[in-house]
Amino acid sequence: MSILNVENLSHGFGDRAIFENVSFRLLKGEHIGLIGANGEGKSTFMNIITGKLMPDEGKVEWAKNVCVGYLDQHTVLEKGMTIKDVLEGAFARLYDMEARMNELCEKMADESTTDELMAEYMEEMGVIQDLLDAHDFYMIDAKIDEVSRAFGIDALGLDRDVTELSGGQRTKILLAKLLLEKPDILLLDEPTNYLDAEHIEWLKRYLNDYENAFILISHDIPFLNSVINLIYHMENRELNRYVGDYDKFQEVYAMKQMQMEAAYNRQQKEIADLKDFVARNKARVSTRNMAMSRQKKLDKMDVIELAQEKPKPEFNFKEARTPGRVLFKTENLVIGYDEPLSSPLDILMERGEKVAIVGANGIGKTTLLKSLLGLIKPLEGNVEQGDYLSIGYFEQEMSQAVETTCIEEIWQEFPSYSQYEVRSALAKCGLTSKHIESKVKVLSGGEQAKVRLCKLINRESNLLVLDEPTNHLDVDAKEELKRALKAYKGSILMVCHEPEFYEGLVTRVLDFNKYTKLC
Repeated sequence: MSILNVENLSHGFGDRAIFENVSFRLLKGEHIGLIGANGEGKSTFMNIITGKLMPDEGKVEWAKNVCVGYLDQHTVLEKGMTIKDVLEGAFARLYDMEARMNELCEKMADESTTDELMAEYMEEMGVIQDLLDAHDFYMIDAKIDEVSRAFGIDALGLDRDVTELSGGQRTKILLAKLLLEKPDILLLDEPTNYLDAEHIEWLKRYLNDYENAFILISHDIPFLNSVINLIYHMENRELNRYVGDYDKFQEVYAMKQMQMEAAYNRQQKEIADLKDFVARNKARVSTRNMAMSRQKKLDKMDVIELAQEKPKPEFNFKEARTPGRVLFKTENLVIGYDEPLSSPLDILMERGEKVAIVGANGIGKTTLLKSLLGLIKPLEGNVEQGDYLSIGYFEQEMSQAVETTCIEEIWQEFPSYSQYEVRSALAKCGLTSKHIESKVKVLSGGEQAKVRLCKLINRESNLLVLDEPTNHLDVDAKEELKRALKAYKGSILMVCHEPEFYEGLVTRVLDFNKYTKLC
């Protein structure tokens, strides 16, 4: 039975088409991986099927009474909301029922209520009470406590404001909310971004045991392979279905591309031969009819078009002069804001090292980077930076309030560049002309990351400080970034939750769990 039907969907932003006449259906129990390069429209597709965005054309139909749970990579948690408020949001429908029941009680207490209305109110109250009992409404606090302990959320404090949390902590809370909702269908947009290895493993087990259908967007290929049984590939405004995991998709896709190219070459030869025959014979009376016949064949031919190849990013970091032997040295460094996040830290990083910092969500990895860079004052101890450091810093998140275009964003950073140089720099990062002229805030997470990488690779550095650089990047961009970082002769200090990315790249892994107050 079909749970979701999408027919003849077309959508675009300005003159940039995202989908053209796309169709899709979701069946019970299907575990779908929705894949494609950055900017192909995966998150846009999710926003359309959840009703957050209206398509230009086409129809989206869900089966009746389907409860959909959506984990969105751009979910905004408002200031003033506590962790408990977010988790209680999983039961919003039940709280609305309780409010209706209280409203009915007030009406029943009104002396002007007739016997007929009283009977109606009593019947409605009975239905609501049965529904609340069936959904364990009076056990909500116990459920929230149970899930909070399972995710380690209780250690953060349920009364804590959600805007004070790290990216990983926010993702973890939104996942916990989804679990409490127990939806019929899960829609997950890059759920492993910001999650540590322990919770990625937990999510993997949960999805493998999940009996209902889900649609998953992820650039984490090992994770994707472990949980899905169908691939929908988004490319060149089309959406195509492949049975199996990502590895199987790659095999079939490569074969399909070879077959398409062979058919294209055969047809191009046939077109050239027909055109040549027409040109040589249309003027002669004896062969004019044959030439006209060939021309008609040309006119009716369904011409094969090869998909336009996407520009692949090319990252090459510019290197500054050699720094001193010691890059960072800390003595009894305690990091944090109001409360300490770490025990006293004595860290030494020397020239030539490439270090990955790993650890659980929210334990202070980003805070450590900012403390080393001098962006946050330590609570105790001190940080000593080495001589002749030229630091390139890649932040984990970008402000969504940016109103500049990609061109303006790079020009602000490099005012001496000509427009040609700005466009060339962005194009080398895998961005097309339409992306380059767009406002940064309308780009996908991966495209925004490429704009920030463009700034980084065009400034000389001898130390790169990278905070989750792989988040949102597609497979090609990740592979190219790893190659470029391997080739980089400077030093690297990187927070990363993907072992397959930093293994073979770094010289040392620093497990920050050993130093934190929260583990």
